Amino acid sequence: MLVDGKWTADWHPVQATDAKGGFVRQISGFRNWVTPDGEAGPTGEAGFKAEAGRYHLYVALICPWASRTLIGRKLKKLEDVISVSVVEPQLGAEGWRFGDYPGADRDTLNDATYMHQIYTMADPHYTGRATVPVLWDKHRRTIVNNESADILRMLNSGFGALADDTFDLYPADLAAGIDALNAEIYPKLNNGVYRTGFATTQVAYEEAFADVFSMLEALEARLANGGPYLFGDRLTEADVRLFVTLVRFDAAYHGLFKCNLRRLVDYPALNSYLKRVLALPGVRETVSIDHIKQGYYSIKALNPNGIVPVGPFLEELDEVFVAKA
Repeated sequence: MLVDGKWTADWHPVQATDAKGGFVRQISGFRNWVTPDGEAGPTGEAGFKAEAGRYHLYVALICPWASRTLIGRKLKKLEDVISVSVVEPQLGAEGWRFGDYPGADRDTLNDATYMHQIYTMADPHYTGRATVPVLWDKHRRTIVNNESADILRMLNSGFGALADDTFDLYPADLAAGIDALNAEIYPKLNNGVYRTGFATTQVAYEEAFADVFSMLEALEARLANGGPYLFGDRLTEADVRLFVTLVRFDAAYHGLFKCNLRRLVDYPALNSYLKRVLALPGVRETVSIDHIKQGYYSIKALNPNGIVPVGPFLEELDEVFVAKA
């Protein structure tokens, strides 16, 4: 991680632990917002006006948080407005790295080798982990925001007329319900799989494990009795946030993270829902099972020999999901 702008220790998945040995995630450090008129958003300072070609996303295809933003960019048809760089899937001693792995990029914008160098460009004294996604301002040469929930929401409304209005991911009449469901799904499932996989004690693991599967059961019932999406026939940011966890579940969380009570394919409604979201315009282009498996199974703390499993084979969803050795 970075301490006062200097890389001081090899990357490790466990950032901090609570009194029970449970995994504690770092709070995002950059919280400015792009807005149509450049005024300040809910947090941070003003000065980030929506403009085509001004902003750049740094992402990892293995990362569900980064994939939220890639899906938002696709659904809002902002590909020509916001450029993207993809880091390599494997997590090395210095964290995310740019390079030549298939589907990854060199950083031609800032000529960085590692993601942590982007952070110190924005703040030479930054202390913390260099996470993705990062929304970068090419004009001011700084990080606008590194919180995926914020970025997804500003992709929905912060770019004004530059974005397509076919999907409103955060409609006013559903906002309270979306916020409430996000607040339930995030700790139990989105972050719950990480609390399970990165637990350092048995009690912390079992508590997180119970949360994951109680949430999956509740979502299975919700979709079986409603649907096609979490809020009926209207796709929202809650669906985007859920999908990115579900699509990684059988390939990574079930085995490597010990979330092994059931697979996602054992939930008929959730499995159908996953296929439904995957079929939306542009979504499948944001998913790489190869990057997901190469990335998660490169975490030495969980998989010291670095062996990447051949399965699961998910061709029942689409041929793009066939596992690569």
